[in-house]
Amino acid sequence: MLTRQRRRARAALCFAAGYGTVRLYWACGGRWGWTACDRTRPPARADLATGCDADRVVSLSAVEGRVAVVLCGLLALVAVVALRRRGPLVAWPASVAALALVVLSFPGHLLFELPAAAAGHPTDWRDVGNRLLLLAGGLLFARVAVAARRPGCGHPDAAGPRPVPVPLRGWVYAAAALPLLGFTLPHLLWLGGVPLGVPADVLAAARRDLSPAIAVAVTAGPALGGLLTLGLAHRWGQEFPRWTPWAGRPVPRALVLAPAGVVASALTSYGLIGVWLMSAALAGGRTTWAELGRGWAVAGTELVFLGWGVALGRAVVGYERLTRPRCPMLPRTGGTVWRDPGSGVPPHAHSDSDQRSR
Repeated sequence: MLTRQRRRARAALCFAAGYGTVRLYWACGGRWGWTACDRTRPPARADLATGCDADRVVSLSAVEGRVAVVLCGLLALVAVVALRRRGPLVAWPASVAALALVVLSFPGHLLFELPAAAAGHPTDWRDVGNRLLLLAGGLLFARVAVAARRPGCGHPDAAGPRPVPVPLRGWVYAAAALPLLGFTLPHLLWLGGVPLGVPADVLAAARRDLSPAIAVAVTAGPALGGLLTLGLAHRWGQEFPRWTPWAGRPVPRALVLAPAGVVASALTSYGLIGVWLMSAALAGGRTTWAELGRGWAVAGTELVFLGWGVALGRAVVGYERLTRPRCPMLPRTGGTVWRDPGSGVPPHAHSDSDQRSR
C-alpha cells in the first residue's frame, strides 16, 4: 500500500506529466486551449472565442515554449525522487516548485476575475483555466513538501491546542488588520462617494462601472479573510469549536495552510509587481511623484498588498511550526518522550518527567 508521501508524489507526477504534455503540444504548434490575449487588460468579448486569434500565432516565445517544457520535466523529476525518498532532498525542491507554480498562477488576479466572470464580465477562460491548473499543481507539490519533511510516526500530539507564542500573535493580528483598515475601509468610503486619495473623475468612473456583485466581493472578501486569519492565533484554528459538527476534533493542517499559503503568495507577488510597475513608471517618466501623490490611496494599496502578504506569510510559517506533529518515542525512565520534528532537539530532551520538573 502506498504511503501518504508516495500517493501525493504520484499525484504531483501525474500533474507534471499532464501539464508538460499540454505545454509540449503548444510548443509544437498546437493552439487548442492557448490564448494570445493581453493579460494586463480585459479582452473584448468578440475576441474570447478565438483566444484573440491564437491560431494565427506561428511560434511561441522561448519562455512560453521550450523553457516551459523543460521546467515541467524538472517538476516530474522532483515528483519521481519523492516516490522513493524523503527529507530535505525532497522537501526543499518540492517547496520551491510549489511556490513557483503558485506565483505563476497569479492567484491575485483570480480573486478578481472569478467574481467578475460570475457577474457576467468578459473573461478569458483559457487563461483562467491555465492558471487554475498551475495553482492546483502548486498545492500538490506543497503537499509533497510537507509529507517529505514530516516523520512517518503517524501519532498526532494528544495534548490538545498548543499555546500561541507572542510573535505569532503579532503577525496574525497584523495580517488581520491590514486588509480591514488598508483595503475594506477605504473602498467603503470610495463606494460612498468620498474621494479619499483618489481623483474625483477617476472615482466617478469607477463607481459607474462597478457592479454590485464586484462591490460586495471587493469590500467583504478582504474583511472575511482577515477574520479567518485570526484562527492562526486562537484555539478554533487548531480545534473545531463546539458549535460545529466536528466539535473537539483537530483542524486538519492542510485546511488552514493551503488557502492561507496561496493567499499569502498571491498578495506578496501582487504587491511586488505593483511596486515594480510604479518604480518602472517613475524611472521611465510615464508618471511623476506629483501624480502618485494625487492618487496616493491607489498607489498605497500596492503597499498594503505587499505588507498584508508578508504578514500573512510569516503567520502561516509560525502556525506550521506550532502545529507540527510531535512523535512519541519510547521513554528512558518512565513517561512518554516527545520529539518535535524539525526542531533539532534530541528526543530525550522533552520527556514528561522533564516537563513536570520545569
